[in-house]
Amino acid sequence: MKMRSFLSITLLLLAFLVAAAGAKKSKAPIKPVGLIPNYYKVTGTCKQAEQLVRQVVREKVRNDPTLGAKLLRVHYHDCFVKGCDASILLNTVGTNQSEKDARPNLSLGGFEVIDEIKTRIEKVCTQKVSCADILARDAVSFPFKEPLWDVLTGRKDGRVSLISNNEFLSNYERAGAHTIGVSHCGAFSRRLYNFTGKGDADPSLDPAYAEFLRKQCPNPASLATVVGMDPNSTLTFDTHYFAALKKRQGLFQSDAALLTDATSAGIVRRFQSREAFFKQFAKSMVKMGAIEVLVGDAGEIRKDCRFIN
Repeated sequence: MKMRSFLSITLLLLAFLVAAAGAKKSKAPIKPVGLIPNYYKVTGTCKQAEQLVRQVVREKVRNDPTLGAKLLRVHYHDCFVKGCDASILLNTVGTNQSEKDARPNLSLGGFEVIDEIKTRIEKVCTQKVSCADILARDAVSFPFKEPLWDVLTGRKDGRVSLISNNEFLSNYERAGAHTIGVSHCGAFSRRLYNFTGKGDADPSLDPAYAEFLRKQCPNPASLATVVGMDPNSTLTFDTHYFAALKKRQGLFQSDAALLTDATSAGIVRRFQSREAFFKQFAKSMVKMGAIEVLVGDAGEIRKDCRFIN
């Protein structure tokens, strides 16, 4: 639970926090129990599964550049609540509300893409490929023409999804750093208009950037207005976020806090290097994708990702 709480503080830059803890942790290769590369091909369960998933994701990301961030966020929200078991995909049935209806999850997107992938796979391999493995697919690598990390597979789907399980995620929903995607104005408007309760702005925010944000987000904040979390690089998975942080252009107060600690400030400098950031991010995604996975006889393989069998 300690590692889980520590890693949860970030949404997309999981690599940042893993690196911060790295000095005290083993450098042994990551070997998630029960997960392997190309699980469906190796086991003969559905030899074309991995290729088909990659194909559909690439098609969709090509047509919608925002999709990479959306799917990565859904994967994150899934893994940090009961593990990577695709419970986030289940719809509410009856009076027991599912995770999908929890406040932090209401702004999630990309579910229809998961549905389409599942539908295509079911036509060639009926009930052989889990929704959890589909959700774990790397959706941000498309612009790079090569995978950023090895997506290990072999997960099973969970049968339980409860709105109450999201209390943990709610505590950290707005904390951390973000290199791709957008945020609703309400998530940071206090920094612009009422930081200390006296109608002032957060002094740690670059004044010119604060003025830009005020033009995008009038007071009171509109629920429909969104702003890129990484200025000038909203749809690109890159290291620009770290350069923006150095210019005091972190969108959230938690971003600015990274510069107030010597250790985290050093990591901000380190991750301005594309090689260093991508390498650590890849390791972090493999670790996150292995959180409390269901393998072997545990769980099930859903026929429809939105409902248990």
